[in-house]
Amino acid sequence: MITLLGMIFYGFGVVEGKMITEKKISEFQRKINRLKSLAVISIQSEDGDIIDCIDIYKQPAFDHPALKNHTIQMAPSYDPKMDSATETTTRTNTLNKRNNEDSSVTVTSQLWQKSGSCPKGTIPIRRVQEKELLKTDSTEEYGRKKATFCLLLRRLTKEPQTSAQIALYTSLVSLLAFHGLYEPFMAILLTEGFSYSGVKGDIRAWNPFVESDDEYSTSQISLKSGPYYDFESLESGWAVNPSVYGDKQTRLFVYWTADASKTTGCFDLTCPGFVQTSSEVALGAAIYPLSVPYGLPYQITLYIFKDPATNNWWVQYGEKINLGYWPPNLFTLLFHGNAEGAEWGGEVYSLKLGHPNHTRTEMGNGQFPDGMFGNSGTVKRLRIRENSLILKFPEWVFTYSDDYDCYRTLYVEDYIEDPEFYYGGPGRSPVNSALYGDSDLTFQIPDCCFDLTCTGLVQTSSEIALSAAIEPISTFQSQYCINVRMFLDVTTGIGWLYGNNKPSGYWPGNLFSYLTYGAISVEWG
Repeated sequence: MITLLGMIFYGFGVVEGKMITEKKISEFQRKINRLKSLAVISIQSEDGDIIDCIDIYKQPAFDHPALKNHTIQMAPSYDPKMDSATETTTRTNTLNKRNNEDSSVTVTSQLWQKSGSCPKGTIPIRRVQEKELLKTDSTEEYGRKKATFCLLLRRLTKEPQTSAQIALYTSLVSLLAFHGLYEPFMAILLTEGFSYSGVKGDIRAWNPFVESDDEYSTSQISLKSGPYYDFESLESGWAVNPSVYGDKQTRLFVYWTADASKTTGCFDLTCPGFVQTSSEVALGAAIYPLSVPYGLPYQITLYIFKDPATNNWWVQYGEKINLGYWPPNLFTLLFHGNAEGAEWGGEVYSLKLGHPNHTRTEMGNGQFPDGMFGNSGTVKRLRIRENSLILKFPEWVFTYSDDYDCYRTLYVEDYIEDPEFYYGGPGRSPVNSALYGDSDLTFQIPDCCFDLTCTGLVQTSSEIALSAAIEPISTFQSQYCINVRMFLDVTTGIGWLYGNNKPSGYWPGNLFSYLTYGAISVEWG
């Protein structure tokens, strides 16, 4: 029977041009069959997932050498809701009320929960499918991000401008990509300079387009320590990640690494490490409902925090559910102390980032940051915890984007009670295709210009030449004028330009973040 199965898998054993060996198939079969055999009950979700309810003491975490004799901590040693109860300033007292409120009706759930629930004493584990495992070279690498080396490359080469610099940069990127050494692009809000024992946020849930099965898009919160080439990280959020989950649904995830993903770390429970305690939520399962433009803003609330008694790093979901924790002995820096930085925002991974034929994989919902209507990646109720058990807004923050032309950031703090962070973008799009066209590589594209000196305005008139001189002009004796009119076509989002009552051209709506929906002021002068 085993031989027959091996022949069946071998018949389909070509993934992205690589032949799957019988040894590799056998390795995958053992992993899948072992988890199946541990299931107390299995639940078939309407989206095709199978959720296995496995004895909490037999979960994958305990296969890690550092956790052989680990004793499970069933719950944090204190109530995390108390974190916001001791703030005393006027501003934070106002925000405390919002911290202590349960998330609104816009909080998402999980699809599999419609079909059943796991009994107490078990944890729900999404069953890994053969097609997902066959996309990786080994079970050890399944679920792990690619190592991040291109940040060093970009810092060494700065911004290449000459043809020789561009050629060298492109060659080095291609070489790193060939060896699987590539990094994601981020658009994040970041705080550093203190010691962080917690990070929290309300993350708007979307379903961004992901172009290829080896790419992903995430929105998350994270805590990090260490240098960029060897950092330790704790992350949680939602992801569209076909290489791990086998489809392009939006799914809840946790992620960890102790060495910048070179040899350690993974999503969810795809490798030993994270100890799950909740019987209600399945890591890697699809979430619903999701936000749609101008619809209800569905969100997930996540909180990563350190237990002061055990030093375990917990993940809380939706204000109430403690999903589980990472034991501190998985790490070095995060074992001995707190994190050096906290982050909120989005991440996109692709082998086509930053060079010709840039990916069209979206971040957030594929729109540039929209602080007016929230039609973009959004994180609200941004909180950190330092050495004391106090949730608060960070004292200072700054935004960062690896590629402003494709993925942008917007931090809003003025005239609102609680600062908000917006991020995202379309990847390669008609707006920025000149930046990543198939011809010569260009590293800058103007965000503004006069007339037709950059890509943007689409001229339609054959009678008027923009930037051409006009005559006659006004004098003391005679006055002349031109009639200029601009208006937004609410159906198409196009901003039209009329000169002397004739259409001259238009600006496509996807050039802008805010003006697509209307202006907030009008000026003359």
